[in-house]
Amino acid sequence: MVGGFIGATVVTLLQFLRVRDRRLLLLAAMFAFQAQALAREWYDIWQDVFQVGVCAAGLGLLFALSPRHPRPTTPATSVPPVAPSAGDASAPPPAD
Repeated sequence: MVGGFIGATVVTLLQFLRVRDRRLLLLAAMFAFQAQALAREWYDIWQDVFQVGVCAAGLGLLFALSPRHPRPTTPATSVPPVAPSAGDASAPPPAD
């Protein structure tokens, strides 16, 4: 079982080197922490520490993958376009 998580960590790191998406580092950390936790005995305190690391990396991954909604524009910051007046010199000439 530990070998599966080590293999998943290596594959995830290779994928990170290929696409350079930082979210893959959180996934690799999660796999590595789980491999370390499974390699420990049940009475070892470090097993609990690595399990907390798995949870923290998983929550970080959840935050990194959550969709970001764009902020709505407020009427004070959005200015409607103004039509040029008839005497404006910067207005384009009328079409023939």
